[in-house]
Amino acid sequence: MRRICVFCGSNPGNDPHFMAGARKLGELLVSQGIGVVYGGGNVGCMGALADAALAAGGEVIGVIPQALQDRELAHPGLTSLHLVATMHERKALMAELSDGFIALPGGLGTLEELFEIATWSQLGLHAKPLALLNVHGFYDHLVAFLDQCETEGFVQQANRDTIIVESEAELALERIRSYTPPLVRKWIDKQEI
Repeated sequence: MRRICVFCGSNPGNDPHFMAGARKLGELLVSQGIGVVYGGGNVGCMGALADAALAAGGEVIGVIPQALQDRELAHPGLTSLHLVATMHERKALMAELSDGFIALPGGLGTLEELFEIATWSQLGLHAKPLALLNVHGFYDHLVAFLDQCETEGFVQQANRDTIIVESEAELALERIRSYTPPLVRKWIDKQEI
């Protein structure tokens, strides 16, 4: 695990736990020798994540579309900052540079990134782990909705199970490190018969 892509909000949110969770994750990743790939912003949870990882001496790579460079206040002190033309290019490059994904609290953009990466996994476009870091219960309703999607037959259990849900960063990282993609898991299960 060389780098993890972190999806998170460009706003701080109303609860101080969200910014604290972003800082904690940045510090934890660096302490484990893992670089950070993220959206390149200098504000909100994005800025807190990057600042904490940089202060701990870690590698932080930002990817930001040219149109958002000024609006999201691109972070000036990153290890590297990639400017891309579109949001599609942003997500593709973030995925390419990363060995796994973690979603912190955030808004529509964070949710869109989370679900696109989950969909790419479902379609077999990648086999990288994806964790939802449920800081201070932020994602409780979303997790319940995902479970309902499975119960109602719109999401297969194998696809639902690809989204790791943890409330503590250490546990999320532990599960990411031990992640086995569903197709590999099916093959292993067949071999054990």
